[in-house]
Amino acid sequence: MNLLMVIFGLVTILAVIGTFQAFKEKNVLGVLFNFGTFAVFGFFTVMTVLNQGYPPSLH
Repeated sequence: MNLLMVIFGLVTILAVIGTFQAFKEKNVLGVLFNFGTFAVFGFFTVMTVLNQGYPPSLH
């Protein structure tokens, strides 16, 4: 779960960058999908860190 959380965190960061780029290009569909990705993966990453801590406990 530790490596998966890191990967999801990187996806969240890339979604934020993609959202800003889509805003600059005035791409509405890109903003929608990037923001949705940011919301879903960001929520999962934050809640996993709050629930299990970092590094996650094994018990």
